[in-house]
Amino acid sequence: MRVAVETLGCRVNTYDSEAMMELFERDGFEVVGFADKADVYVINTCTVTNMGDKKSRQHIHRAKRQNPDAVVAVVGCYSQVNKEEVASIEGVDVVLGSRNKSEIVFYVNKAIAEKKQVVHVSENIMMGARFEELSIKGYEGKTRAFMKIQDGCNRFCSYCIIPYARGGVSSKDPAKVIDEVRLLAAEGFKEIILSGIHIASYGQDFKEGYGLIDLLEELDVIEGIERVRIGSIEPMFFKGEAMERVLSLRKLCPHFHLSLQSGSDATLKRMNRRYTTEEYLGVVLKLRDRLPDVSITTDVIVGFPQETDEEFKETMDFLEKVRLDKIHTFKYSERKGTPAARMTGKVEPGIKDVRSNLVIKLSDMFEEQHVSGIVGKKATVLFEEGKDGVYYGYTPEYIRVRTESLQDLEGHIRSVLITGSVKDTAFGKLED
Repeated sequence: MRVAVETLGCRVNTYDSEAMMELFERDGFEVVGFADKADVYVINTCTVTNMGDKKSRQHIHRAKRQNPDAVVAVVGCYSQVNKEEVASIEGVDVVLGSRNKSEIVFYVNKAIAEKKQVVHVSENIMMGARFEELSIKGYEGKTRAFMKIQDGCNRFCSYCIIPYARGGVSSKDPAKVIDEVRLLAAEGFKEIILSGIHIASYGQDFKEGYGLIDLLEELDVIEGIERVRIGSIEPMFFKGEAMERVLSLRKLCPHFHLSLQSGSDATLKRMNRRYTTEEYLGVVLKLRDRLPDVSITTDVIVGFPQETDEEFKETMDFLEKVRLDKIHTFKYSERKGTPAARMTGKVEPGIKDVRSNLVIKLSDMFEEQHVSGIVGKKATVLFEEGKDGVYYGYTPEYIRVRTESLQDLEGHIRSVLITGSVKDTAFGKLED
């Protein structure tokens, strides 16, 4: 039988989808593209925004159009939060939540055998959270290995539905993480990317007080691995001794995605973010002082309830002051069930559009300046893809680099002299 998997949302979902595809392959299924005719379609959903819900529904209908007789399974955050809504959509045969993905093959086979809808979603995802063991074995054709080490979130930002969709914090056993990284090193991988829903919370569910910085220190000494990256991280992770311990790591890439969300303290308070702009700036300045080549990127939400013109100006002024290297911009999307959804003072869509465009324009300028800043310098680049002698890869600071070579560079780290740049891409020539 043929199975197709479509992924919406974050990098963690992408990891889970690849793991589910491997589970189907082990059961004898053939994995095909979502545009192909398949016997089973799996939609791994996102519910961060209303658009995520809408896209999930669109993919359900698309699957049924491609093969009316196919089994359609909907898994992930959208079905976790709105299982009744998902189950009522015509053509949906299997409904699983965000912590049931390891059981996908069992429930698909059950729906096929019994010819009836199967709904299996945890009712109490916030209690007794456990890390769901999903792992990827087949990394053929890949140069970097993603590893999900954490799930769930206990922060409850006022705009965010994710704690209700992913449940409480749960962490992958550090011994298992280390064993898998050693295996990946033996397979020739040079870079490991650690991901999670709120990666700074890694280890909070352990009794022994083991955290993310402890794991990073253990990974730092594994032979064969030359780079370790971490996903989006709370700025306050770097407070106290964590900063000094991070600075002592040899393999951690100097690229940090520090969540900001707003440059107005009043807005941050309504968002239930647990830092001020002054504290955020302090972390950035300290990182830049100790790591001169560090790259810092962020997220910003515009149009949050009650965000005035003055508050937005505070955000723009702060962004001008801190001058981050790239800003991912989002227009506030109301999520039913969150505190923000009950707030008064909704911002008009047209105002959100204007504010979003202003932040994007600023981000484009900062990113272009950041990339052009390495012209004339040497950079170590891990090359990920190439065709017809043209190769692309990334520096430790996550700057995209283009070069030409008659050699096969994929999966190799090479020194490149940067000779120029265009927008978000630098280009240069091999040093050796």
